Amino acid sequence: MKLMTVVWTAAATAATAAAGGVATDPDGGWYRRLRKPDWQPPAIAFPVVWTALYADLAVSSAAALDSSDAPPDTAARKTRRREIAAYRGALAANLILNASWSWLFWRARRPWLAAAECAVLTVSSADLVRRTYKLNRSAGVALSPYAVWCGFATALSTAIAKRNPRTATI
Repeated sequence: MKLMTVVWTAAATAATAAAGGVATDPDGGWYRRLRKPDWQPPAIAFPVVWTALYADLAVSSAAALDSSDAPPDTAARKTRRREIAAYRGALAANLILNASWSWLFWRARRPWLAAAECAVLTVSSADLVRRTYKLNRSAGVALSPYAVWCGFATALSTAIAKRNPRTATI
């Protein structure tokens, strides 16, 4: 991996974490009053898991972006450049979706909207794993927990929304 690629993906991922973190308020009264499923992990799990997943995302994405296993012919190199450009776009969209969930859930207090957005994030994350795997198999395998956790987050968001049908007025 090239240092500048790791710096870029780490900075983009850190910006996503910061943007989501600004909106997050797990100690606020609104969130404390929400009914949550008994299978929700303890509060400490979220920053621990997300920190690991963001680090994984930054490193796996850098490895995919710097993948150099394209065949030497010109047509294959052009195809690889298009794949890398598409990957950058998919990564950027995924990071925007990632940060947006916090704003929809915590700030807008719209659990159903956040759950729907999280489902889109999960699809985006699975697609990003697929794209990563195509460019660098080991990086794709390493990134797979990110998509799995986003799927879990969708289930949890949906469960919270179901248990709190009138959350916007709380």
